[in-house]
Amino acid sequence: MFYWLTAFSDGGDVFNLFRYITFRAGAAFFTALVFGFLFGRPLINLLRKRQRFGQPIREDGPQSHLVTKAGTPTMGGVLILGAVVVSTLLWARLDNPYIWMVLIVTMAFGAIGFADDYAKVSKNNHKGVSGRTRMALGLAISAVAALWAAHFHPAELTNELAVPVFKNVLIDLGILFVPFAMLVIVGAANAVNLTDGLDGLAIMPVMIAASALGVIAYAVGRIDFSEYLDVHYVPGTGEILIFVAGLVGGGLGFLWYNAPPAAVFMGDTGSLALGGALGAIAVATKHEIVLAIVGGLFVVEALSVIIQVAYFKRTGKRVFLMAPIHHHFEKKGWAEPQIVIRFWIISLILALIGLATLKIR
Repeated sequence: MFYWLTAFSDGGDVFNLFRYITFRAGAAFFTALVFGFLFGRPLINLLRKRQRFGQPIREDGPQSHLVTKAGTPTMGGVLILGAVVVSTLLWARLDNPYIWMVLIVTMAFGAIGFADDYAKVSKNNHKGVSGRTRMALGLAISAVAALWAAHFHPAELTNELAVPVFKNVLIDLGILFVPFAMLVIVGAANAVNLTDGLDGLAIMPVMIAASALGVIAYAVGRIDFSEYLDVHYVPGTGEILIFVAGLVGGGLGFLWYNAPPAAVFMGDTGSLALGGALGAIAVATKHEIVLAIVGGLFVVEALSVIIQVAYFKRTGKRVFLMAPIHHHFEKKGWAEPQIVIRFWIISLILALIGLATLKIR
């Protein structure tokens, strides 16, 4: 919204600052951060009042969770979403199609998560909206986003899959681009959802992965940077950096209350929305494969569940002591903060590797 104040600029005044994506990204970050600090505690108090028993804890999970996490309210993802929406609407160019694509995907997946969380807390049962319903809705949202992206991508990139490191390699997916993009977005949403099992475990890797994707979005959205780095130019994606800045600011505001021991959980409201956002950004910037690198932690978490279920059905035995894999390490005796911080370190390393693909050509 504030971008339109540039209409009053003569090129040498304060309004001229609003032309710069980097300035508006910084402003979006601080707007979201302040939003988180202002509304975090009132939201937690409201959630505690509305949720008598907090988030239902699975009895087949780690037994310590029945004691340490019982009564903690969920749906804290509302705080992140509020911060992201407000900061993006204030500081992004609202005539940019990629901003609306990413924002709509985020809010739509957040709505699915909210319905799931509400069903759980209202029934005091860990079973919320059925998995089939969630998957169907997620696929529908992702299909719209994939078609949206394909429509606004440059003609030479439409329905193409860019391969990192190899500067001129494009794989023509044709009609398969839409189902592929759907898989990326839904997969990312559910992978982050599976990772959200310990205090602070999901939010920091999300912020790290989003920051890496934000840098990529800014680079591929500028023709001078894209030419220098030999990456495919996708005009307009630079504006996504503002959305990412709001996500990071809102995420830090949430982490203030989610740090161990958590005063609130993000719930499916937050995890599905944030995962969907990562997938949508990757599709918009033509960096779907790089998402698997910068979000490698989420990939491992999802694969651990898939492997565990498939192997158990086949043999009746388990590969991991418990899945997702962070629970495996809990069972091995690792302390919760130890798991969380080590996973943060892994996420940072993977993000740096993902960013390195911009230069390695």
